[in-house]
Amino acid sequence: MATILLIVIYIAFIGLGIPDSLFGAAWPAIYQEFAIPMSYASFVTILISGGTVISSLISARLINRFGTSKITAVCTSLTALALLGFSLSGSMVWLCLFAIPLGLGAGSIDSALNNYVALHYKATHMSFLHCFYGVGITLSPYLMSLALGEENDWRRGYRIVFFIQLGIALITIFSLPLWKKIKDAAPEGESGPVRTLKFREMAAMPTVRAVWLVFIGSCAIEYTCNTWGSTYLVDIKGMAVDEAAGVITFYYVGMTLGRFLSGVLANRLSSWKLIHIGQGIVLVAVILLLLPLPVPVAVTALFLVGLGNGPVFPNLVHLTPKNFGADISQSVMGTQMAAASTGIMLMPPIFGVLVQAVGIGLFPWFLTVMFALMAVCTLILVRGLKRQGRY
Repeated sequence: MATILLIVIYIAFIGLGIPDSLFGAAWPAIYQEFAIPMSYASFVTILISGGTVISSLISARLINRFGTSKITAVCTSLTALALLGFSLSGSMVWLCLFAIPLGLGAGSIDSALNNYVALHYKATHMSFLHCFYGVGITLSPYLMSLALGEENDWRRGYRIVFFIQLGIALITIFSLPLWKKIKDAAPEGESGPVRTLKFREMAAMPTVRAVWLVFIGSCAIEYTCNTWGSTYLVDIKGMAVDEAAGVITFYYVGMTLGRFLSGVLANRLSSWKLIHIGQGIVLVAVILLLLPLPVPVAVTALFLVGLGNGPVFPNLVHLTPKNFGADISQSVMGTQMAAASTGIMLMPPIFGVLVQAVGIGLFPWFLTVMFALMAVCTLILVRGLKRQGRY
């Protein structure tokens, strides 16, 4: 039964990943059809991420009241309905309206399942969990590229993805009785009563502040590539719209592969070792993007960004009970997901403003700055954890 539950959690994480890469792949076609500036993508991404931040911050209270299973089922259904709304949208206003439930649904799923797996399963399962997220985030732009290539119909791409998400939502609903039968699947590291901390209490902890900034930097890199990678390849490298959408799929293949390898290696290497190796790969990738090299090199560099950045998030998430204590891990997890969503919400739009002022050629430089933020704050976090004897 525990194995079946783990499979359900993996499938739910595919559903979490499906919406996240779809908009960036579709945006070059959307803004051309609606005849609006390309920077307007920021309005949609801000609303999605803003909803995710809000739901992440209140997730601990919701999960303690309703349970992980119900939150997962309801929120997955909410994201499916939002995707259907995107497919029916005829203007920018409707895209913005449906962005709100899409973000609200994602935040609570993320916090609930991440903390459940961090408490009950080994690091290898956490990496595989996020590998399945990578499956979802890789699948959707691929399907969108097919829709764009055949009929240049981005709405059709959203409709296809909606039906997939609907199927996942039904699985989470039908699995609700299973959660009642399994309350302690392979518990790992749980001790003492669960405490719900206030935000200001966590903000007063230097290590918590540092981990927030690591998540912001890592997610800023991921979603700047997601939202603006296609546009960079089209406008700077001269690729066709459908080809660029396909390359973003290749980028997420790198992320999925990075998380898969992280899961395979988790029994041999520590989570911190995997984080440091991943960040080293991202460093190589941003250097390649900075250099005036041919299109295949840029494509390879984006793949390497995904490959290196992919293991950072799941390994840092799995370390949450160890870094801060199992008793407050749900509270800290919610703020970590909120910090990640803040990076998703603010950084791509900030880059969008810079694009309007400077141009899309700024893309590799922006990634470099975000990498520096992630790397420096990782060092600060490690130093603080060492002083507490938690590293």
